Amino acid sequence: MAFTPLDQSAQFLKAVGPRRAEALARLGVHTARDLLFHAPRRYEDASTVSRIGSVQIGDDVTVIGEVAAKGVLPTRSGLRVFQLVLRDQSGSIECSFPGQPFLDRSFRRGDIVLVTGPVRFFHGKQIQPREYVVLGNAADGVEAAGKVLPIYAATEGLSQKVLRAIIDQNIDRLLPLLQTEDAVPRALTEAASLPTLMQAIVALHRPETVRDAERGRRRLAFDELLFLQLLHASARRQNAAEREGTPFVRTDELIAPLYRALPFELTGAQTRAVAEIFEDMCSPRRMNRMLQGDVGSGKTVVALFAMVLALESGYQAALMAPTEILAEQHARTLSGLLAPLGVAVTLLTGRLPAAAKRAAHEAIASGEARVVVGTHALIQDAVGFQRLGVAVTDEQHRFGVKQRLALAQHGDGIDVLVMSATPIPRSLALTLYGDLDLSVLDELPPGRQKIRTAVRSESARERVYDFVREEVGRGRQVYIVYPLVEESEKLELRAASVEYERLASDVFPGLRLGLLHGQMQGDQKDAVMQAFAAGDIDVLVATTVIEVGIDVANATVMVIEHAERFGLSQLHQLRGRVGRGGEQSYCILIAGEGAERLQVLARTEDGFEISRADLALRGMGDFFGARQHGLPDFRFFDPLKDDDLMFRARDAAHAIIAADPTLKHPEHAGLRAVLGRRFADRAALYGVG
Repeated sequence: MAFTPLDQSAQFLKAVGPRRAEALARLGVHTARDLLFHAPRRYEDASTVSRIGSVQIGDDVTVIGEVAAKGVLPTRSGLRVFQLVLRDQSGSIECSFPGQPFLDRSFRRGDIVLVTGPVRFFHGKQIQPREYVVLGNAADGVEAAGKVLPIYAATEGLSQKVLRAIIDQNIDRLLPLLQTEDAVPRALTEAASLPTLMQAIVALHRPETVRDAERGRRRLAFDELLFLQLLHASARRQNAAEREGTPFVRTDELIAPLYRALPFELTGAQTRAVAEIFEDMCSPRRMNRMLQGDVGSGKTVVALFAMVLALESGYQAALMAPTEILAEQHARTLSGLLAPLGVAVTLLTGRLPAAAKRAAHEAIASGEARVVVGTHALIQDAVGFQRLGVAVTDEQHRFGVKQRLALAQHGDGIDVLVMSATPIPRSLALTLYGDLDLSVLDELPPGRQKIRTAVRSESARERVYDFVREEVGRGRQVYIVYPLVEESEKLELRAASVEYERLASDVFPGLRLGLLHGQMQGDQKDAVMQAFAAGDIDVLVATTVIEVGIDVANATVMVIEHAERFGLSQLHQLRGRVGRGGEQSYCILIAGEGAERLQVLARTEDGFEISRADLALRGMGDFFGARQHGLPDFRFFDPLKDDDLMFRARDAAHAIIAADPTLKHPEHAGLRAVLGRRFADRAALYGVG
């Protein structure tokens, strides 16, 4: 791809240099183009900024003022509180930051600061800021009145003032270079009432109104969606053109006995999903489907029906899981359900002894192994299937795209089913996984008891411990989850390894405790898990390694420490580890500051509602986090606002690829270039790179 001036290193931009370039890189700004597309976190309109003298107790306000005084005050409890006094022409107010004395280094007298938060009474009016931004200092003549202020993410060594100055000094020179990069057909953007690319960038950094900034964001969001949908449409085209499917034939030789042997009835959602999967598998086209469902919705049973249909036609079936714990759990579950049919399950993981691994390889190659469950070991070169018919991938977001495709490359026309336990809005699922058809399990099996969920302050910890003792006394088992393995000097959080020692010696000396975290060796993890499943451990102290793959019906209590450090969707996944038996189960969230948002978990067990709340609170990047491999980096698309843009982009992309599958036509040269830059590896994989 040709190098352009927008590809130059950010180091060589005005007012940057090597040191500031390092700070910009921490924000994801490596080139001149990255600087233009660096999105503000939010905007402050002059009309939303209150005069300090007018704020009232109970208000939730944003104010801008000059730091008149600051300092750290101790309290009787030993908590150190950072306080500063802000003043504007209308008056002054105290801002209090409990437990954050380190902020004293972040402010200087004379700084112009924006703070947002509730106004409370404590020896007078006081703001407890949720957020603050240092805009500059009085000597800079910072003036907010009448302006819409972009608020950018900051990093060490790069203040708001400096970042705003860098953008301001470079934007006018860089903007004209975008004219050749506005690759989206103007007819598409005009139909959606969207501005040009140059207008959108100006609105992003220099909006005249908040509405103006929103129009710019929507144009950039449309671009993100269109290029991703072009990639998905290309994948669908290639899948249809290059790989015909296997038309499986349903004989009911195994399917009917499986229905009869199930110890429960399928839900309506499961029945619908099985029908959709059977329709795909019995058609000449290759199935490429995602099965999305909440915790406990029964995805594994639906996948089993797909696997059994393949067996009826004389094919093998494979299920790949991201961890050995989860693979072993699936192998046990499927073995129990398939036993009445006389079908055995073969397990293949990296930790199997050499002789067992060799035997598994031979059974898979000969076709003797009809149902195979494993980890990444299934996609190693040494593994060869005799006749693989359907490939199922669980927790598919933990695999890269190439890994997901690799299992389906063990033969021709292999049908693909991927499963996800992260319930997300349908429009977002179609955006992220547009190369897949979608089945949704939006119904839980009847009879499942609601998990009683409560949010408790740290002062209630002893009462929580008493409850844990009571439940263990009734013969039940308990999880206590921590966000860290070892103590961190930067984060004042209780760590699993340290707390395990304290809990075992001081809190629960008469109980049997176990420790489980991701840094343990595989055989150590297995031993702990087996002991917990066997009832030999009363309280399992763990990190989020237990989020998937653990199914202990006797575990009825989930205690999560520092719950405010987790996303709502991750807390929902952790909560799903209890309530798997017939006994009433409980989830107790112990949290400090920021506990208010956790109340949604106490209110509902609907994973889709929880994910929407999570997205609204944290946005796309934080919602998915580092756990999600291979997902696009959305900076502008908002799944809660942009349904209309998603469907427009999807329709447009499918029309473009239908007319020009590899974007070879001259009018699509710009689309091809941008697609290659944004998704180089995957675009090449689908023939449009």
